[in-house]
Amino acid sequence: MSKVTGEQALSMLKEGNDRYVASLSDKDGLIQTTPKLVSVDEQNPVAIILGCSDARVPVELVFDQGLGDLFVIRVAGNVVAPSQIGSVEFAAEKFGTRLVVVLGHSHCGAVTACVEALMNPEQKQSPNIRSIVDRISPSVYNLHEIAAASGEEVDINMLIDRSVRANVRMSVSQLKHGSRIIEDMVDSGELLVVGAEYDLKTGKVKFLNN
Repeated sequence: MSKVTGEQALSMLKEGNDRYVASLSDKDGLIQTTPKLVSVDEQNPVAIILGCSDARVPVELVFDQGLGDLFVIRVAGNVVAPSQIGSVEFAAEKFGTRLVVVLGHSHCGAVTACVEALMNPEQKQSPNIRSIVDRISPSVYNLHEIAAASGEEVDINMLIDRSVRANVRMSVSQLKHGSRIIEDMVDSGELLVVGAEYDLKTGKVKFLNN
């Protein structure tokens, strides 16, 4: 069972991301640590990461963590569905992991697809892609309505940028309140659930105030 608290794990991820960002400007390039295989009998991840499937966001690299350090759940748009909630419950109960990070990122394709579907409702999408878009749409819809109410032309890039963070916050809320197990652990202080956004241009992870 993990002995690392949520706050300690959060500090580890922040420090790891600082090392990663520093390495991007280093003449030797990215961090090149030799991976070490971990025990086949146990795992003790310090954090659970619910992140987007985007290939440009390699979670272990972004936080400079090794094999076995992170329990990673990836799905387009970092959306929350029963399987993702169950995965978080499993890791929190089975391994004693005390930190959950919902990790979104700039220029997210799933969020962009949601914004485009909202602004072009006649656009065709497969039922499976639509199921992802539908999970993102509530946070995007609210932002779009606020922007439209101002009477000004909606800036799609700004809307996408704000929607990425709104979607992260919505996923954090859904995790906190979509499971009695998770909700009880959060309320008792056993589990910390936070949101974050990865910047594709800089490599920096910004943790959000929920």
